[in-house]
Amino acid sequence: MAIENVQQLLTEQLGKNRCDVINTTAMTSKDYYAIHFVTESVIASITATNATTATGSAIANLHTTIPAGTTLFLQCTAITLTSGVALCYYEQVI
Repeated sequence: MAIENVQQLLTEQLGKNRCDVINTTAMTSKDYYAIHFVTESVIASITATNATTATGSAIANLHTTIPAGTTLFLQCTAITLTSGVALCYYEQVI
């Protein structure tokens, strides 16, 4: 199947497979590739395997308030919100 346009590409990338709708329940041992924040949300903790620890880079920088409509594209294995709602997308078909 060839990708015909940008909208089809986004459809394939976001929503083709299963997603978790989360709030303040800790999500661990996951394999998310994108997290979309439906409402303003506060990240209490997050683990991302592809986030570097180079000078000035720390995943703890994301322990902050995230505006509604923001999408993080990263390989996330765990996330906990203090408040808010997020859609967490799996890469693999489950």
